[in-house]
Amino acid sequence: MTNKSFTPNIDRISSILEELYPDAICSLEYGGDPWRLLAAARLSAQCTDERVNIVCVPLFERFPDVYSMAQADYVDVEEIVRPCGLYHTKAKNIVDSARIIVEKFDGKVPDDIDSLLSLPGVGRKIANLVLGDVFGKPGIVADTHCIRINGRFGFYPEQLKDPLKVEKILDSIVPKAEQANYCHRMVLFGREYCMAKNPACTSCPLSAECGKHNTADQV
Repeated sequence: MTNKSFTPNIDRISSILEELYPDAICSLEYGGDPWRLLAAARLSAQCTDERVNIVCVPLFERFPDVYSMAQADYVDVEEIVRPCGLYHTKAKNIVDSARIIVEKFDGKVPDDIDSLLSLPGVGRKIANLVLGDVFGKPGIVADTHCIRINGRFGFYPEQLKDPLKVEKILDSIVPKAEQANYCHRMVLFGREYCMAKNPACTSCPLSAECGKHNTADQV
């Protein structure tokens, strides 16, 4: 039978992650501009943050703020963001979002999730990222790292892959004030130790807190 007595401890996990990555921040470079973070986050879908940061340099040189982006032609934006993939959809989403923000929100990125979700191409992951990093509000960014790692910890079944369900579970576990930092540390931890394939379990500093190591089949 299976030993299910192990329960992950969010306080210990958070403390170790903070020691490992005390200065964890968003890997997207946006200079503190909420609009730039929103645009960069949209570009990051199925693309690495490193490539997005490279592409955003000429993008924001050409269209430095939400007002200039709102006046942009789709084709001009497409030519710049092409290396990020899905460039037709991403360019249209970014330009259309800029137009809505200018027309409906007086040029300011909204600070509530319902308004953010009303923008083209903005889902809960992007909305929670903006809320946490720009406005200091709680929000779980349920990206692939977050979903994979917390399932391995044992906060929910590892086979659960539904971002909304994961977000709700972690929102009830991770302290509100720590949610943004926790999610950023998940990304760094997932890249260094808890990779999707061949995770570095033998050298992992969180192995003692991980359900994969502490839930074993027993006779």
